[in-house]
Amino acid sequence: MEFSEELKTLKDQVRFDGSFRTGTFSNIVIAGMGGSGIAGRIFSEMYSAKPVFVCDDYHIPEFVDGNTEFIAVSYSGNTEETLSAAEEAIKKGAKVHAITSGGRLSEMGVDTIKIPGGLQPRSAVGYLTMPIINTFIRPKHEDIEEAAGLLSDLDKNNTVQENIATEIYAGRRIPVIYGSTPYRSVAYRWKTQFNENAKILAYSNYFSELNHNDTMPLRDTYRKDEFYFMAFDSTDERIRKRIEVTQKITGTSFKKIEARGSSLIARIFYLIHFGDYVTYHLARIRNVDPQDVSAIEDLKKRIS
Repeated sequence: MEFSEELKTLKDQVRFDGSFRTGTFSNIVIAGMGGSGIAGRIFSEMYSAKPVFVCDDYHIPEFVDGNTEFIAVSYSGNTEETLSAAEEAIKKGAKVHAITSGGRLSEMGVDTIKIPGGLQPRSAVGYLTMPIINTFIRPKHEDIEEAAGLLSDLDKNNTVQENIATEIYAGRRIPVIYGSTPYRSVAYRWKTQFNENAKILAYSNYFSELNHNDTMPLRDTYRKDEFYFMAFDSTDERIRKRIEVTQKITGTSFKKIEARGSSLIARIFYLIHFGDYVTYHLARIRNVDPQDVSAIEDLKKRIS
């Protein structure tokens, strides 16, 4: 499947209605790496009723026990770190679930949601995230349809995203993406999409944390014109003020990216898809294959 066609599946992915059965629990731990791991990061910003820990390592926290809902997310089902974490969770007696398209994870004998294969893991963000959202948040049907509609609109017209990609390419600039709650994970998603799709370095941070560190180099660093700064707009007036004041005192201009939609799930997936198209167009302009992850696959083979 062409990468542009992969992107167009997201509007259908957000309608995926898979979910897990859960009982009483004290905390949620979500294990995943790379394009699969973003699911836990996104969910952790949407949900605050119980503690959520995102695990992107071989090992899991000491607190994991029988009161933990543990979700292993691996699109391939063969991610080394995630398999290790899931094995530890089983030994600790956690309630272990899995989201995968197959592989060893699907053979571990845990409560598993099987999702369609044939995509790049990062292109399956809806399939990987929605089961967790459906289980613990249970979004309204109209919110899901709003998200799907906005994604469909982006599929039909992504000229704005192409123009941003063109600006980045014209100046050979390094993207810097600034988010804020509940879009910190989305800013990180953009960073990783620039890495894997467009094959360029990128950087992400978030307000207001960045006002305690990034503010100084924004004012005083050398060769600042080599960076392309973007900031997600916020409905929090305190954050909006920070964005404006940060630009003024550092002499830095941010490209404002506005989230669309009335529901949180629609705004989050709209921003995710916005970044998908910026990075896709940059890959196309650079004449690189957005699906190529050969260096990552080579690394996995060498360490296996």
